Amino acid sequence: MMDSPQSASLSVEELHEVWPVLSIDERLEGFRLLPTSVADDFFLDLSAREQGELITHLPASERRTWVRLLPPDDLADLVQAVAVEPGQADAILAQLDDASRREVNVLLAYAEDDAGGLMNPRFARVRPEMTIDEAIGYLRKQAREKVETVYYAYALDAEQRLQGVLSLRQLFQAASDKKVADVMQHDVVTVSENTDQEVVSQLFTEHGFMALPVLDEQNRMKGIVTVDDIVDVVQEEATEDIQKVGGMEALEAPYFEVGFFGMLKKRIGWLLVLFLGQMLTATAMSSFEGAIERAVVLSLFVPLIISSGGNSGSQASTLIIRALALGEMRLKDWWRVARREVLSGLVLGFVLGAVGLARIVVWQEVAGAYGEHAFLLGCAVALSVLGVVTFGTLAGSMLPLVLRRFGFDPASASAPFVATLVDVSGVVIYFTVASLLLRGTLL
Repeated sequence: MMDSPQSASLSVEELHEVWPVLSIDERLEGFRLLPTSVADDFFLDLSAREQGELITHLPASERRTWVRLLPPDDLADLVQAVAVEPGQADAILAQLDDASRREVNVLLAYAEDDAGGLMNPRFARVRPEMTIDEAIGYLRKQAREKVETVYYAYALDAEQRLQGVLSLRQLFQAASDKKVADVMQHDVVTVSENTDQEVVSQLFTEHGFMALPVLDEQNRMKGIVTVDDIVDVVQEEATEDIQKVGGMEALEAPYFEVGFFGMLKKRIGWLLVLFLGQMLTATAMSSFEGAIERAVVLSLFVPLIISSGGNSGSQASTLIIRALALGEMRLKDWWRVARREVLSGLVLGFVLGAVGLARIVVWQEVAGAYGEHAFLLGCAVALSVLGVVTFGTLAGSMLPLVLRRFGFDPASASAPFVATLVDVSGVVIYFTVASLLLRGTLL
């Protein structure tokens, strides 16, 4: 528990460090102990979920101050975060002035993952016919009144259609008597209101902008998405992908904020699917029960074979999932990917198979563990590894592309799922190769 004396002060660093493990009462106490000069910045650094948790537990007299500190896009995130509790969203909106409430309601009408849901409707605007001096004076007025983020100035006509953009550097370097239209850049990279947040993040990565304008179908400018907003998006997307690659549904909150049964629900689905998949492995092995009875030594290498294929498939799926997320490949590249991964699988399988064969031959010479047909057994293992690893790399690389083709999240082709798929095929490949090579000897 935290110390309770109200006269004590607390540094931002100290509170940040212990914040994840504090109860809501302790968070409120710690927040109130922050010096006034840094409390604003601390509040703005919190996630929308954490801001909502604080605000909903504050007295009504204190809520207005903190709610009005947030820009419209962050307010929309806050309202969505508290909307799970009946009446809380309306209580937050009631704290806003009419203009801010309208801005937030407009943002809430967009999908959360679209550019419209991410954008800030307050941005620096100028008219193309203004002189540079007029534009600078107008921007200074906007910055004092309501615009907090000024990376670029956007030139709009009377109908609010985007005509061009200029950076502050261009603005201050231009001659004072020049027109904005003479200095601005006419070829502007924009996004539509319905552009998915992943596409928006790729544009930021590709161009290195600090902000991107959001336009409607009539080319009217509705707001800007800033780089700090997209950093949060990238973190969320990466977190979801990592969780899915781990073989579970994506969490919608930090680990300790997800309830016990909620966590079980997120994990049990894929575990059941994978468990049923592993049953197919047992079924496949039962088909070769006779071969195992005649040559029990074959069963010693089953884990080696299927783990090699599963590991190679997991590697391939992870590489392809990440490449798709970063926009490094497209669906039409599937043939190039397939050729590359088949070749990689053959080389990797050859190396692993050679090591496996060498191990069996050497151990036979040292301990005589595998009998007189040890070399044939080693060849069966080596060829099986070659086949399973090649199949694993191909399956692991193609499955994410197939899922993307049918509109599913490629991250669903998780490493455990690919490993389970390759386990079944690995058993079939191994015992088929062993039956062909060892017939008349061990079998």
